[in-house]
Amino acid sequence: MHPILSRGSVLVLGSSILLTSCGTASGPSAEGGKGEGKQELLLVSYAVTKGAYDKILPKFAADWKAKTGQEIKIRTSYGGSGTQTRAVIDGLDADVATLALSADVLKLQEAGLIQPGWEKELPSDSIITNSAVAFLTRAGNPKGVRTWSDLVKPGVTVVTANPKTSGGARWNFLGLWGSVTQTGGDQKQAETYVTNVYKNVDNLPKDAREASDVFLKRDQGDVLLNYENEAILATRTGDLKAPFVVPEVNIRIEGPVAVVDKVVDRKGTRKAAEALAAYLFTEEAQQIFAEEGFRPTNPSVWQRVKDRFAPVKTFFSVKDFGGWEAVNKTFFDNGGLWDRLFAQSR
Repeated sequence: MHPILSRGSVLVLGSSILLTSCGTASGPSAEGGKGEGKQELLLVSYAVTKGAYDKILPKFAADWKAKTGQEIKIRTSYGGSGTQTRAVIDGLDADVATLALSADVLKLQEAGLIQPGWEKELPSDSIITNSAVAFLTRAGNPKGVRTWSDLVKPGVTVVTANPKTSGGARWNFLGLWGSVTQTGGDQKQAETYVTNVYKNVDNLPKDAREASDVFLKRDQGDVLLNYENEAILATRTGDLKAPFVVPEVNIRIEGPVAVVDKVVDRKGTRKAAEALAAYLFTEEAQQIFAEEGFRPTNPSVWQRVKDRFAPVKTFFSVKDFGGWEAVNKTFFDNGGLWDRLFAQSR
């Protein structure tokens, strides 16, 4: 049993039965013609997408069965994006990977699991959803946290995940950094600001969902930095009592998808894997992502739902920092700026 899969779930698609799984994906399954054989895929994703895929995958199953006559079974595995990426590199047989940032997909490419050019195989450069950094506060927002600068106030305890294991935490870091450099500040000012924010961080949960649990269920911290979609979900469930804040200057959080070429070619599942990846861009799937608090990338769906989301006046992106290769080398590689600034904050 692969440890990452112990928290996963299995959808017996075609019959839309939800089962609990403690096993790994099974061996090869034949592509077959219409009605022939049975398909089995493993979808590996980051923690906060589970609610969306619980709704999307049965709909994909029905679509696949109607078009091919085949039943299809999809195993799912969720966790911090960095942890999931490492697991796939180490042998977790993902047919499709939907990770928290393109940098993690690039790691799969560098490991020889995904062919170059994956970004151009699907709409929107293979970005399924967008999001933004949100501030979740205590009822009444007693510490008055409304802007990036409020995070360095004395006595404000900040909760954010560990960027070594969490894609969401990397987005949080880039949001912090860009709130300075994208509004006229220089690198020295950004370093001072980020160090001071981390002085207000007591611990680093391993992923965005665990960070939410620390803040919402264990009542630790004054403000949680997390995905906007997590804030929307917490508001809907009643776990969050205070309105959350989406800063008007923000990082565009982009969630990509890719078919894991080496795995699907070995297992004979390419056709089904490509169909699943493409389905995530359909209006039906994009509408579900929107209902789960993600900003859809399908233009038609976005026009229908955009009023549900907080307005952001200035969205900067990872491209403003030179792209993921430069970002990882500068900030997140061992010995990079994040390591140094976090050490200085202790």
